[in-house]
Amino acid sequence: MSVLLFPMTIGAVAPVSLIIIAAVALLIFGPTKLPQLGRSVGTTVKEFKEGFNGLGEDEKPEEKKEEVVKIQTKQEDETIQR
Repeated sequence: MSVLLFPMTIGAVAPVSLIIIAAVALLIFGPTKLPQLGRSVGTTVKEFKEGFNGLGEDEKPEEKKEEVVKIQTKQEDETIQR
């Protein structure tokens, strides 16, 4: 019977396991905090995916040049003010 409830497959989550995890989470966090927790986890996962996808994208060279010019101009202004 335990083989049916918890199959020995790698990488798969049995439906019974998900039900048990959900029940424990409901007992720990309560029905009022559980939706907030779900939203925050979803937001975190979304931001992580966006950040991970953005790692491979480099800025355009024009944007880098503009940033360098802004930094140099700011440093020159600070030097003049002193």
